[in-house]
Amino acid sequence: MRRIGGTVLVVCVLLAVVTAALWPVYVRPQTEQPAPADAILILGGAHDGREELGLTLARDGYAPRVLVSNPYEHSALVNRICHGGYSFEVECFDPEPRTTRGEGRYLARRAREEGWTRVIVVTFTPHISRARYILGECWSGKMLFVDPKPRLSPVRWAYDYLYQSAGYVKAAFEDC
Repeated sequence: MRRIGGTVLVVCVLLAVVTAALWPVYVRPQTEQPAPADAILILGGAHDGREELGLTLARDGYAPRVLVSNPYEHSALVNRICHGGYSFEVECFDPEPRTTRGEGRYLARRAREEGWTRVIVVTFTPHISRARYILGECWSGKMLFVDPKPRLSPVRWAYDYLYQSAGYVKAAFEDC
């Protein structure tokens, strides 16, 4: 019985150390204040307010165009955004592959074609650091990361710690 208690204690301490070490990566990642940019890139994922934030930034004049990653064939929200009438350009795209890496490749291609130097990137909190790493492998321009700061449950945070960590490991073995 004593051995089980010791094992449980070691596991709890390890979990606490890992949680604390990754806190600044997933819970409090580096974000920037929005500033005028050539485009706003809304990364795909959960509909957690990122689409609304990206559109609001464009409405507020931060960029003349919004790129919306749209790998969702049946998302009513994204389809409304892609076919809505706005005073700024909205361009929806299906990244290849349908991952952050595909979004980075698309950004790099469009930025090269258009001569962009600064882009605002909108995603959600646990994804910011990994997205910054992957997009930075694809494009060397200035990226300002913002997020809608969604409220996540402890279970969702635990899931994202694991998911984003696995994504980092995968990204370390790939280039753009």
